[in-house]
Amino acid sequence: MQGLLLRNLRLADGGPEGRRLLIRDGRIAAILAPDAPDPDCPAMELDGELLLPGLVEGHTHLDKSLFGLPWMPHRAEPNRMSRIENDERMLPGLPLDTAGRAGALLRECVVHGTAHIRTHADITPAFGLSALEGTLAAAQAHAHAATVQVVAFPQAGVMRAGGKPVLDLLDAAIGAGAEVVGGIDPCEVDRDPRGQLDGIFAIADRRGVGVDIHLHEPGEMGLFSLQEICARTQALGMGGTVVVSHGFCLGSISESKQKAAVAMMAEAGVALATHGAGSATIPPIMQLRNAGVRVHFGNDNTRDSWGPYGNADMLERAAIIGWRSDMRHDELLAEAFAMASSGDWLGIDNTIAEGNPANFFTIAAENVQDAVGRHPKRGRVFFQGRVVARGGEWVG
Repeated sequence: MQGLLLRNLRLADGGPEGRRLLIRDGRIAAILAPDAPDPDCPAMELDGELLLPGLVEGHTHLDKSLFGLPWMPHRAEPNRMSRIENDERMLPGLPLDTAGRAGALLRECVVHGTAHIRTHADITPAFGLSALEGTLAAAQAHAHAATVQVVAFPQAGVMRAGGKPVLDLLDAAIGAGAEVVGGIDPCEVDRDPRGQLDGIFAIADRRGVGVDIHLHEPGEMGLFSLQEICARTQALGMGGTVVVSHGFCLGSISESKQKAAVAMMAEAGVALATHGAGSATIPPIMQLRNAGVRVHFGNDNTRDSWGPYGNADMLERAAIIGWRSDMRHDELLAEAFAMASSGDWLGIDNTIAEGNPANFFTIAAENVQDAVGRHPKRGRVFFQGRVVARGGEWVG
């Protein structure tokens, strides 16, 4: 096949200017040196913009999205259980179904340069598998623009919501297309950490899937749950497939316990997802990274039933987390970009390299650090070699 030649671009690797990319069959067929002749194929000029790898949304909730609807005032009280109850009252009666709302948020992700998404979908006695089904429908409808991995998420708890019936629902969700089994605050929500963790890890082990647990629990309570998660990860040989989302406790324990917890996560192969919540202590991101723990960023709730904020921009999220973590130097800004774009924790090589999928975007920025610091509008967004967004607008 002829392919497509991308010209007048800049790569962020410090190499020579004047290089071009040859795209063929959705992949980067070649990165051409400045003195190499142009191949005989159609060409696209990229206006001298910086070319960066597609971003990775590591933690979101497509099924809770209110994108695609007129502005809706937030109705829940400022606590987790009120928000859960609000979901059950509000979401089923919205004029746009889960697939429509999830699709609208998914397109916002793509417009901002995201190529890979991990989303949680509520699996509860009230919703059954309906939120999962809507999320999977949206993912299928946008498969030409991004990959979507779905976590079967027991938002209302496991043991407090019935125990075995919820575990059966989670198992059915994996059979229906979810790729990861989720959990939530084994102590604070369920008051039965053994019951929840034994149940979800048993499903993951039997099904051969990963685990992603929302851990909001603070201090010593959260540390206890983290220890239990790491112990099960090691016992089942599941290192590299388990993620703790949020991990607020890591920022609120003593320095000695923090150091031990970081070492424990590194040894167990448990990763951390963070969105840098403004109302909670932030985990020691660089301490975790330097110890070998995989850390990735996510926007979490984005203009949805849990809160009115956000625009699905992972560069803006990297800037927020970098600001909260006092990441000011160039090498730290580069680390922030890596945590918003690396797919290693998903088993994806997301770098701009020959042979890799042509998933990247252009941006009018001087370098990676400038892109994180200012996060200007994306120029063109490519997925598998096709332009799917341009100038901040979805083109499909």
